[in-house]
Amino acid sequence: MDLLALGDALVTPDDDLALACALKSPLFGLDDSHLLEVAPRRAGRLLEVAHLLATIPDALPPEYAAELAQLQSDAPPMGYGFVRRRMAAELGPDWLDKFGSFEKEPAAAASLGQVHRATDHHGAPLAVKLQYPDMASTVEADLGQLRLLFDIRRRFDASIDTSQIVEEIGARIREELDYRHEARNAALYGLMLDGVPEVRVPGVRPELSTGRLLTLAWLEGTRLLDHKEASLEIRNRLAVAMFKAWWGPFSTHGVIHGDPHLGNYTAFSEGGEPQGINLLDYGCIRIFPPSFVGGVVDLYEGLRDGDEARVVHAYEVWGFKNLKRELIDVLNIWARFIYGPLLDDRVRTIADGVSPGEYGRKQAFEVQQELKRKGPVTVPREFVFMDRAAIGLGAVFLHLQAELNFSALFREAMGDFSEAQVAARQSAALNTAGL
Repeated sequence: MDLLALGDALVTPDDDLALACALKSPLFGLDDSHLLEVAPRRAGRLLEVAHLLATIPDALPPEYAAELAQLQSDAPPMGYGFVRRRMAAELGPDWLDKFGSFEKEPAAAASLGQVHRATDHHGAPLAVKLQYPDMASTVEADLGQLRLLFDIRRRFDASIDTSQIVEEIGARIREELDYRHEARNAALYGLMLDGVPEVRVPGVRPELSTGRLLTLAWLEGTRLLDHKEASLEIRNRLAVAMFKAWWGPFSTHGVIHGDPHLGNYTAFSEGGEPQGINLLDYGCIRIFPPSFVGGVVDLYEGLRDGDEARVVHAYEVWGFKNLKRELIDVLNIWARFIYGPLLDDRVRTIADGVSPGEYGRKQAFEVQQELKRKGPVTVPREFVFMDRAAIGLGAVFLHLQAELNFSALFREAMGDFSEAQVAARQSAALNTAGL
């Protein structure tokens, strides 16, 4: 599979509501005449599935990856008449009176719904995310198609057992349907990132939220890609903010943002320059047991010190089963690729001299070929989002062309790691956030 092509698709800001290459395939049974009909409701979910598959070598055929890399979409939004009916169903017939203002045209589209700008009665700006109708049944239909896709793939290549991948994707996507859950996730991030000035988390307005409607404070910002040509100082500043937004909650609370593509972030400015990032979306959040965080530390230190026993222990903690020498060697190919920048104690780019288009391709191909010879391997559920997020985060650094000492940043983030401390912090934060 063309891993980096899908990685590029992952961070293309205009692709959030399309997966035409998959929708038009015989696997999904749709042709061009159906695309406009299904795009606003289904394509976003299918694309998110494709983003997940981008982290698994050879999980999608190369032709899908090639088309995804070029894909852009402008799915039609819900009209205002429809929005009014949907808002009335969520907040009652007097819903408009609960806002100071409400813009008829959506400001942004998400995979499950669309976002409208509004204000409260004090003039405070709000982001109102309204879910598309009948998304629960649509998601279940899409998950059924995903199982079919994996079943067909398994008949041709059984080197990767994808059963746990399907279960994990299903669990996370179903969580995203519940906007009350997302509101609690946002509250959790507000707690975890309190005191991190480089990252801003919007406050939740529970009186204007339901299970299918989420109202947050509106955070002003510009697209991260707007700063690709900015000075190295600014690009590095934004990359450090991204690093802290992702690694900070994981290292201290065992929580990751599982969808680190550029559409979920904007840059906020002070004094005329970007100073940090706004974290906008909280639908795809993964909470890990503290032992999983310990496995990340074990693998890092095991690879750094050449301690094979510690490396194997990390894989076992993550849920890999029946590890033989040959499979350990294959997993290490991917681990050294992912951990490479974190092990290299110097200022560098993520790709370090390799062109972005080639970054990761060699390792992905090697893993693919070795698994065909030495597999199969079952990918554990908890590994899916960790790997996907690591790839997505690396793609952001590639786009920003950041030059940082990623090793120093990682060591600072992990600090004096202790599973017991992570467990205590996690329990307290989840209890406070209602999770």
